[in-house]
Amino acid sequence: MSKVKNSFNIKNLENISGIKAHTLRIWEKRYNLLSPERTDTNIRRYSLDSLRKLLNITLLYNNGYKISKIAAYEESEILQLVRQLAVTSKSEQMSINKLKLAMVNFDSILFDLTFDEMLVEKGFDFIYMKVFIPLLHELGILWQTNAICLSHEHFITNLIKQKIHAQTHLAQRSIKPNEDGPCFVLFLPENEIHELSILYLNQLLLSKGYKTIFLGQSVPTNSLATLLSFSSQLHFVSFCIVEPNLDVLADFISNFDQQIIKTSDSRLSIFGPRIDDLDPEQLPDRIVAFKGLEEFKHRFLEPTVVV
Repeated sequence: MSKVKNSFNIKNLENISGIKAHTLRIWEKRYNLLSPERTDTNIRRYSLDSLRKLLNITLLYNNGYKISKIAAYEESEILQLVRQLAVTSKSEQMSINKLKLAMVNFDSILFDLTFDEMLVEKGFDFIYMKVFIPLLHELGILWQTNAICLSHEHFITNLIKQKIHAQTHLAQRSIKPNEDGPCFVLFLPENEIHELSILYLNQLLLSKGYKTIFLGQSVPTNSLATLLSFSSQLHFVSFCIVEPNLDVLADFISNFDQQIIKTSDSRLSIFGPRIDDLDPEQLPDRIVAFKGLEEFKHRFLEPTVVV
C-alpha cells in the first residue's frame, strides 16, 4: 500500500503551489514563513505541515494579500481567512487551488464547501469541464513528478466520483427519460478501469433526458451482443484511456464492428488518448472517434439535433 508522502523538496513545493523556488527562498529568509529541515548534504526538506501552510499562504497571496501582512498573522488567523475565501471566490483557477489544498490536507469539508459554492453559481457541467478536468490534469503531472503520492490522488478522485454519483442519482430521480430518444450504452473496454469520464457522461445524458444503460469498467465486446435483444438501435459509448493498448486497438474496433455494428442498426462513439492516432476515414461505418466531449455534445446532445 502506498504511504502518504510527507517530505518534499523545494521543487515539489514550486510545482504544487505555483510559487517559484527563488521566491520561496526569499520568503523563508526574510519572513521565516517556512522552516525546512536540512539533509546531511544541506538540501532543504519540507514537511507535509509546511506544504499545507504554504498552500494557505499562496491562496491569500494570490488574492491580493501582501506577503509581509500574511507573515504577521498567526496560523489560526491564516486558516480562518482561507476558509472565508473558500466560500466567496468565483475564479475557476481559485477553485482548482482550493481543491488542491483540500487534497493535501485530506480535507473533505473544504472540498464540499468549494463544490457547493460552484454548484450554485455555475452548475455541475461547468464544474466537471472547467474545474475537475483541469484539476485532474494538474494532479497527473504532480503525481508523475513525485510531488504528491497515490494517496492524495485517490482521495481527490474518490471525492469527485461521489459528486458524480450524487448528481447521477438526482437526475435519475427527477428527470423522466424521453422514450422516443436514443438509448446510450456506456462501457469501458476489457481491462480499462479509468471510469471518471464515462461516469460523468452517463450523468450528463441522464440530465438531458436520455435513457442510458451504464455497464462500467472492463466489458468484453462479446458480452455486449446480449443488449441487441433489448434494442437493435443502441448508441454505444466508450473511453479508451489505457486500454486497449495500441497492439490490439485495431482488433477491438474490428471485433466491435463484426459483432455489434454489422448485426444491428447501432453505432459506437469512442474517446480517449488511445484513439488519437486513428485515421477517422479508416473507421468502419457508424464508428466515430471524438477528440473531446464538446464535439460529441454538439453533435448528439444539442436540442435541434435528430439522431
